[in-house]
Formats: sequence, structure tokens, C-alpha cells
Amino acid sequence: METADNCRRGAFEAVSDVEPPALREYIETTLEEASMVPGVLTIESAAATAPDGHSHLDATSQPMPPTDRDVDSSLEFAEDIVDTDGIRNRAAGVQLIYEGLRLTRSLAHEEPWNDHEDDDDARTDDAHRGDLEILAADILVARGFYLLARTNAAETAVKTVQAFGRDQSQRREQAPKTVDSSTVDANLERDILELAVRTGAGAVGETPTARLRSSVESLADGIEIPFPPAAVCLADLETPPSERSPEDHRATSATDP
Repeated sequence: METADNCRRGAFEAVSDVEPPALREYIETTLEEASMVPGVLTIESAAATAPDGHSHLDATSQPMPPTDRDVDSSLEFAEDIVDTDGIRNRAAGVQLIYEGLRLTRSLAHEEPWNDHEDDDDARTDDAHRGDLEILAADILVARGFYLLARTNAAETAVKTVQAFGRDQSQRREQAPKTVDSSTVDANLERDILELAVRTGAGAVGETPTARLRSSVESLADGIEIPFPPAAVCLADLETPPSERSPEDHRATSATDP
């Protein structure tokens, strides 16, 4: 099974007890249609930063999009490093936080409660949908926090949500006169990429390598809103073995400081 499916399954499991059924079904539909970039990047980062780790982010020989087998190899390798369920749970946590914030951003921009002002029935339906969506957004973020609560990524997750709140407040109060709305909105995707990298590396007791950080920064510079499919988005992060920097894979000894 490809890594994206593992991430999606972990996200489904985290919300499997949500009630009422209509709310759970809406959340599951949202996750089914979502790009798994945050979750996949978390797993890739764990594999890439682990001792002697490898990942399609920095270990491919051809600049082609990763196949299902290529992408899943990172998770298989991670089984030898740390509890696989632990990595999946962290990946699901990052994914859920992103989906919740992305949905919140969409609601803030569209404001379904204000649609169809001349049609009472349509306005009622839109208001009901809006209420359902905002509940779903709250649950997604809360479950994401729960999965990351006792990890070294918890503080970064909190900062990500706080930054999102500040950005959206600034957008609402100042746009479009003094703020580039698209740039402000894209801050969420950039911050989630940072959260994914830190969460993945932290899962194996490491910090992101300089090479991994550089690759993700390049991705963030041209990020789409929302994320495209993982196989498309992460294909640009591949680095041929000949271009890997020595410090990314330097062997360490017990006498190293």
C-alpha cells in the first residue's frame, strides 16, 4: 500500500468515533478527497533523517515522479528505525491539523451563512452546511493536536495554529488594501511543510538535515493552494545521489561532539 494510503487510513482511524454519523461522514469525505502531502512528507522526513536513512526526497537516480513502490519504501525502511504506528500517527496528526485549518480558511473566505440572502430555504441549508463544516474543522485540528500532544512536534504544532490565526486576522482586517491575500493564505501551506519536516525528523530523534530543509524551502517557494496530490508535489524534491552533500549522510562515531 502506498504511503498516502497509510496516511489516509491513519487519519480515518483518528476520527472513527466522531458523532453524529453525518459529521463523521463529512470529515471522512474531506479526508478522502484531500492531498496527503503533509502526511507523506512527515514519513519521508523520518526516513530521510534517520541514521543511514534513505528517501525518495534525496535518493533517486532519475528525476521522475515517485511510483507507489518508491513512496512506500520510506515507510518500510522506517519500520527498522522506530515504531511504524508511531510514525503513521504523527503523519496523521500533521495531516489532520492541515485539513482543519484549510477548511477554516475556506469558511472564512466563503462565509456560507451569508449566501442566498433572498432565499430563506437556501440560506438555511447553507447555514447548516457551514455549521457542519466549522464543527468538522474544529474536530480535525483537535484530533491532530491529540496525536502530536506528547511528541517533540507539539510546540511547533501550536505555533503553526497561532500563526494561521494571526495571518487570517491580518487578511480580514487589512486586505486587499495593504496585504497580498494569496501570499498570506499560502503561509499555511509553508508552515505545514515545516511542521511535517520537524515532526518526521523528531520521530526518529533527529533534526532536519540541511539538504532536506533546502528542498522543502524550494517547494514552499512555489507552493499551490491547497496542496496538489503528493506524487506531483513531492516529485520536485528528488535529488540524484551524485548531488547529495556529504554532511547529509556523514557517518558518526561515539567520539563525535
